[in-house]
Amino acid sequence: MPEIEAEIGKLLRQKKFTLGTVESATGGLIAHRITNVSGSSDYFKGSVIAYSNEVKVNIIGVKATAIKKYGAVSSQVARQMAEGGRHLLSVDICLADTGIAGPTGATEDKPVGLFYLGLSGRLGTKTRKHLFQGNREANKQSAAAAALSWLKEYLVGL
Repeated sequence: MPEIEAEIGKLLRQKKFTLGTVESATGGLIAHRITNVSGSSDYFKGSVIAYSNEVKVNIIGVKATAIKKYGAVSSQVARQMAEGGRHLLSVDICLADTGIAGPTGATEDKPVGLFYLGLSGRLGTKTRKHLFQGNREANKQSAAAAALSWLKEYLVGL
């Protein structure tokens, strides 16, 4: 069993917190890794793969104006995904991601490998920006690993 997922599970159990994810560019990889831990149903409530802007807006509650103004791959959208997911899934903590896994989808200001992560909890919502340098699969794996690492850091700090 992968170590960080087990550590996260232990911390969530100790703190009696529930977790959910809203994933775009990782396509469910974060949820997959979390649910690889036996007994994760004790704390993991679910995930929404909000790959399209329509799902981000109509199901998660991201404001269409935020997508239009900042783009789907932005800290503003990652924040709204995490907050919307926390509410929708009725969880204590929600992790979200949006990014450009590649090899297509880049723009002049947003290169392949750009990801924004969002984490919403009782103490508010934060975002983090990452720029990964791999191929599509490596960028997705790196984003999921970064999200799990941040979640562990967040839980340890509470």
